[in-house]
Amino acid sequence: MLMSASTMPAATGTTGIVSKPRLSFWQIFNMSFGFLGIQFGFALQNGNASGILRNYGADVDKLSWFWLVAPIVGIIIQPIVGHYSDRTWTRLGRRRPYFLAGALLSATALVLMPNANLFTAIGPILFIGAGFLAIMDACFNLAMEPFRALVADNLPDSQRTMGFSIQTFLIGIGAVAGSFIPYILHNWFSISNEAPPGIVAMNTKMGFYIGASVFIVSILWTVFKTKEYPPAEYEKYHGKNPDHDKGLGNIFQDLKKMPRTMKQLGLVQFFSWFALFGMWVFTTDSIATHIFGLPVTDKSSKMYHNAQDWTGVIFGIYNGVSAIYALFLPAIAKKIGRKRTHSISLIIGGIGLISFFFAPTKEFLIFSMACVGIAWASILAMPYVILSSSIPPGKMGIYMGIFNFFITIPQIVNGVIGGPAVKYIYNNQPVYAIVLAGIFMLCAAVSVIYVYDPGAIKIDRNEPS
Repeated sequence: MLMSASTMPAATGTTGIVSKPRLSFWQIFNMSFGFLGIQFGFALQNGNASGILRNYGADVDKLSWFWLVAPIVGIIIQPIVGHYSDRTWTRLGRRRPYFLAGALLSATALVLMPNANLFTAIGPILFIGAGFLAIMDACFNLAMEPFRALVADNLPDSQRTMGFSIQTFLIGIGAVAGSFIPYILHNWFSISNEAPPGIVAMNTKMGFYIGASVFIVSILWTVFKTKEYPPAEYEKYHGKNPDHDKGLGNIFQDLKKMPRTMKQLGLVQFFSWFALFGMWVFTTDSIATHIFGLPVTDKSSKMYHNAQDWTGVIFGIYNGVSAIYALFLPAIAKKIGRKRTHSISLIIGGIGLISFFFAPTKEFLIFSMACVGIAWASILAMPYVILSSSIPPGKMGIYMGIFNFFITIPQIVNGVIGGPAVKYIYNNQPVYAIVLAGIFMLCAAVSVIYVYDPGAIKIDRNEPS
């Protein structure tokens, strides 16, 4: 059983559900450590996928279309994994089998993505690369989705802000390492960042190989260092899932019964993730064209590769700031409330994205991305803290999976319209896509004010979790 030495006796609420015991810091840390590897992989993807696809032959106005495969895969994978992980129990537990399978498959995908040129006998290299991007994202989702549910499974409401904040801290550490690794390999170890069209630079390839290793090791740490509540004990803390024996089709019934708080958070997530997708897709080309003055047709010059490397650096900056800011989220949320904390963080992130347009040098973008890091920490923690208090008993996995719709749908929308907007509305100036992202981040900050947060009310009244 997951208990710390100083655990107080569990209380029983009016529903008959026993409140979960509080866990120690290190139990929460070990539970979330696998996210370090997951985000190491995501950082490599976010910082390098656009540059890789451009090197494989993609035009800038088509980039967002190739990125579409990631959210489309996520919208399918996450609810299915959530549904089955709610109903799984093995010697490894409920969520951990999915971590392990996702880690092994993700590591394989990380190795394949920068080596699409080895598979050109199958088809055009650009489509092979996009296919590996889809496979990689599917595997990341398989490993990632149950982590959110695991924190909510094991922690009482009073510790969930801390739990998701520690998770965000580890996400930040992993993302900093993943973002910086190609830059470090080139500038510290003189590994080349140049390559002809159709070939990925060696520093990027080696970064992906290192990412595969970190992914597996960090997931194994959580698998072997964390325990889960067995079914009988899980029901004592969460109640019995009335739909436990129903099939995959029950996802649609759960979708219809979506809690009010989840619907309201959906709008916040839409604005937030529309903004993030635009930033991830167009940052490299915005640096290349807006800061370095390169023509939009440049896909493989040394200066373009320098723009790609600098993208990794500033993405590392925002993830580093995120890791530090995440440690302060519990105290800030306790002082001013969960919703206000999230709103202020999003405002700062929106200002950072808009400031991209006014950057006189690439170094100025360190400030821009530091602001984004504050928003990113809150995006990774606060919506899940608020959401977890509103989910019915026994359905943590499925509703965390359904909640992913509000992450993937805005990315799909941006993916469809973002590229054509750059070409036909922004006159091939992708920096305007970053400015639009900032405006959407500010819209998210306003919309979060109107979200109903039942967990905050429960904690204020000192009711049992």
